[in-house]
Amino acid sequence: MKFEDIKKIGVCGAGSMGSGIIQICAMAGYEVQVLEVSEQAWERGKSLIDGSLKRFLKKEKITQDDYDAIWKRISFSTDVAPFKDVDFVIEAVFENFDVKKETYNKLDEVLREDVIIASNTSSICITDLSSVTKRPDKFIGMHFFNPVPMMKLVEVIPALQTSEETVEITMQLAKKIGKEPVKCTDTPGFIVNRLLVPMFIEAARMVEEGVATPEDIDKAMKLGAGMPMGPCELMDFTGVEITYHVGNIFYEYTKNAYFNPPHLLRKMVKAGYLGRKAGKGFYDYDK
Repeated sequence: MKFEDIKKIGVCGAGSMGSGIIQICAMAGYEVQVLEVSEQAWERGKSLIDGSLKRFLKKEKITQDDYDAIWKRISFSTDVAPFKDVDFVIEAVFENFDVKKETYNKLDEVLREDVIIASNTSSICITDLSSVTKRPDKFIGMHFFNPVPMMKLVEVIPALQTSEETVEITMQLAKKIGKEPVKCTDTPGFIVNRLLVPMFIEAARMVEEGVATPEDIDKAMKLGAGMPMGPCELMDFTGVEITYHVGNIFYEYTKNAYFNPPHLLRKMVKAGYLGRKAGKGFYDYDK
């Protein structure tokens, strides 16, 4: 497989991350084959893509002809069979090892031997994931950031088994779809989340201990550290459960108590206070 041979990209999952990946690949001129668990899940993904594309249209970043052409490049299926024709796969399914393993097992049955699988995981060990595929040398991490159409960064993470050819092709593809790739070794959280997640956890711990309110913590970090959004706002934006889940993964991997999420995060997740999408997190969005 050469980079120039990539014409059709398969994307597994059309959630908040997957939908953005689908969009930018189609905008870059690639045919995109989408795999989702149900028609209903795909309809939610289509709605996210359509809303984003219409914002691009309104801002005149694309034309109506571009909009129509982008949609013509996207195909959807609940069956993995159409993936027999794809040249590169980006997996963006639920952040759970067993769910991802099941997806890879299905892909391995239909993909050509030369096709690379890139996982958008934000926290799971790439080497662990690659070991459950039939193509460990053609497996790599390709971690995007939310919202995908706007955020320029992609972290590229080789597994221990990943070939240099796979790394180079993935770096080239990232640039082709308009991203700036950075390479990182296979370590918990890679670069960005290894820095961000401990800050999120400590911010939640500060709220739990009564050190300061979410409002004052966010104000301090925006005015004192130049952050566009404070850590509590960011957790609400990305999903409180993401910080809780990723923190637990880091803790299990490192056994470092610093990564252990505080009880407040666990209680918020149990209560359904997941942030903006739930109407309530560290802030109340239903007011």
